Amino acid sequence: MSDAVRYLVFDTESAADAELVRKLRYPGEEIAPAEAVRRYRDELMEKHGSDFIPYTFQVPVSIVVGKVGGDGRLLDVVALDEPEYRSHVMTDHFWRGWEAYRRPTLVSFNGRGFDLPLLELAAFRFGLSLPGWFDLSARSYEQPRNRFNFDAHLDLCELLTNFGATRFTGGLNLAANVLGKPGKMDVQGDMVQDMYEAGKLTEINDYCRCDVLDTYFVFLRTRVLLGKMKLETEQQMIAETKSWLEQRADEVAGFRLYLDRWGDWPNPWPEEPTEEPS
Repeated sequence: MSDAVRYLVFDTESAADAELVRKLRYPGEEIAPAEAVRRYRDELMEKHGSDFIPYTFQVPVSIVVGKVGGDGRLLDVVALDEPEYRSHVMTDHFWRGWEAYRRPTLVSFNGRGFDLPLLELAAFRFGLSLPGWFDLSARSYEQPRNRFNFDAHLDLCELLTNFGATRFTGGLNLAANVLGKPGKMDVQGDMVQDMYEAGKLTEINDYCRCDVLDTYFVFLRTRVLLGKMKLETEQQMIAETKSWLEQRADEVAGFRLYLDRWGDWPNPWPEEPTEEPS
């Protein structure tokens, strides 16, 4: 399969390193790590209206990767280090996988602003070497981390906003719903910390699987947008992917959840070809 994989569509979920929060935010105080996280979240909510802890205090608790062929077909969806979901192992598998598949294009939605910094910092934390990813000896515009290098990392949010020239209000949830797909369902990103503390790692990874599927379908539509794929081909691949999910839905709860909320894109174009405008 390594020769067939051309894109890795991915998403991460993360949770706070409670001991790090306690040590850095409340030094010298007699406070339990879990209480430190709750206190920090309360402070963030009061100050910013969101209790999402910065990624620098977090570790990955889910990394899901969709393997996609050069023709755009979905080949597999994998939750790394299942069912243990160990942060250091998941991080290692992600970066080693990118190398093993000969450095395919990473595809994300806002991955440049969150997921990749999280995974780079996790590699730093866990003592991993990423010379191929950093590659500082290459010309600047060819380095994988260069913001404009879509061959290394295609951030769909960057593509749709012209590298941040506009704000994509609604995020992946909106983009997926425009295409008739579920988007955010029973779980929201700000719920992951509570789910992690409750030991719901399987549910977190199912949620992450759904985000990867949403990202994949948005990716397909951007191929149409860029003239890399015909609309008819995209629609065929969507139908094939639905069938692929149905075959695996009894084994993977996340796939069943996604199918239960499945919607079709309301195609406004007539089936019969119309005359070209004169």
